[in-house]
Amino acid sequence: MRVIGEIAHPELRITIFYMNQKYLVKFEKNGLEQTYKISEFDYAIQSVEQLKMAITENFIDRVSFLFAEMNKSLSEALKEFS
Repeated sequence: MRVIGEIAHPELRITIFYMNQKYLVKFEKNGLEQTYKISEFDYAIQSVEQLKMAITENFIDRVSFLFAEMNKSLSEALKEFS
């Protein structure tokens, strides 16, 4: 797996990897991660620039919402230990 790109964002670290004919887009925030695997064949992605165009603000907003849900779930699961 190799890093082939990054997308600048003020709240998230967004890294794009390539491995076995798949792009992996990894989002990181506050110790949590979300990774999306995208086959270059299933979606006809031909370049990292094309993939970057697919990562819209609307998509990033949804990722951020899921991070909030993940954080809430983790906090609830661990509240008995604090």
